[in-house]
Amino acid sequence: MKPRREAVVVNGTFGDWAPITVHLDGEISVRDRSAPYKGAMFAVYPGDIVFSKIDARSGAIGMLPASIPKGVVTPEFPVFVADPAKLDAGFVQRILRTGGFLKALRSKATGTSGRKRISPEAFLDLRIPLPDLAEQQAIVAAYDAVLKAAAAKEMAADAAEAKAMADFEAALGFAPPVPLPDKPIFVASFKDLDRWSHEGVLRGVLKLTDPVPAFPMSLLGTVGKVSYGLQKYPGNRPGLHARPYLRVANVQRNRLDLQIIKTINVPDDDMQKYRLEDGDLLLCEGNSADLVGRGAIWRNEIADCVHQNHVLRVRLDQSKVTPEFALSVINSSYGQAYFRTKAKQTTNLASINSKEVASFPLPLPPLPDQITMIAALDAGRAAAARLRAEAAAGRAKAWAAFEAAVYAAEATTTAPAPAPNPASEEIAEALA
Repeated sequence: MKPRREAVVVNGTFGDWAPITVHLDGEISVRDRSAPYKGAMFAVYPGDIVFSKIDARSGAIGMLPASIPKGVVTPEFPVFVADPAKLDAGFVQRILRTGGFLKALRSKATGTSGRKRISPEAFLDLRIPLPDLAEQQAIVAAYDAVLKAAAAKEMAADAAEAKAMADFEAALGFAPPVPLPDKPIFVASFKDLDRWSHEGVLRGVLKLTDPVPAFPMSLLGTVGKVSYGLQKYPGNRPGLHARPYLRVANVQRNRLDLQIIKTINVPDDDMQKYRLEDGDLLLCEGNSADLVGRGAIWRNEIADCVHQNHVLRVRLDQSKVTPEFALSVINSSYGQAYFRTKAKQTTNLASINSKEVASFPLPLPPLPDQITMIAALDAGRAAAARLRAEAAAGRAKAWAAFEAAVYAAEATTTAPAPAPNPASEEIAEALA
């Protein structure tokens, strides 16, 4: 490789130059910056290697993608050009992410603790495995083939999950929602509006009819009790009666994230009112459109746990409806359309209240039918999860095989009679 030291001079703005930064995973993106740097600036072009002097040892080294035709950096980001006659671009890009290379790069850092840097000279002093160009390209092609196969499995997983949900909705009698026209509405009568939202306005003005369900409808509030949780204030900071509680961040779609659980003070006398019970349905009140109605099921993961007021609790009559069925209906396109339409909209905010949640029209098949429908839906989700796991395992195995191929090639360069390198075949078989 050779350094690129092409100075960039601009007048007041970057113009068609894009200021870039290198992330710790090797990705390169455009900085959100309009004013040019005060000091010297240098050019970076697609295929160039660029790294951060101070963060390269943590992985901030990568290749400028073709999507950024003209990058610009400060002297803190040295730029290098690889010899195309000796290095395949895809090969060198991946070499930069191997454990062996990053370990060697870290060993070149100099300076005081916490401010260690990698100099351009130290970078050029590094050694990398260098099979011939044809072998580099073969190794990269085999690795890319596995990534393509993994991406295909992930697409198949998405399709399996979508089909399972579509079959679930079809069993309920819900056809896919009518696509809304891609146009703004500037004038609408109040009588046509159900809620101040773009979707609500369009559906009201266009008189779109709801699908006809296959089962009787019941308001969610008639088969379950909707209630708010505790509101945080200085008086209930964790004290003598500190209890674990769920925040919006803990309630993800179809799952709970319990890695970080905070506490709040709840006296013993109030615990009966706020304690979560097995099968409670937890729904996010909102704050943003994607949060409205996001929900999960509580399965007594933590003893004596309560919930914050921004998380609504629905305690269902499980002799009439299972939590899994109710949550799946809410997560369906039918359910999400309801929550989007009913959500109160303000600038950059959206939320739904307990009254609207209790008014959600829930199709109510007999309990055995609910269990059968959920079993079919879960089977589709399980098939999707298997495909995603296979794709992830294939990627991991392919990367291990790539590193083995690269460093095996280095090991055989000085051998008197190098054996055939099977690593490319191993990569190609990574998803077998």
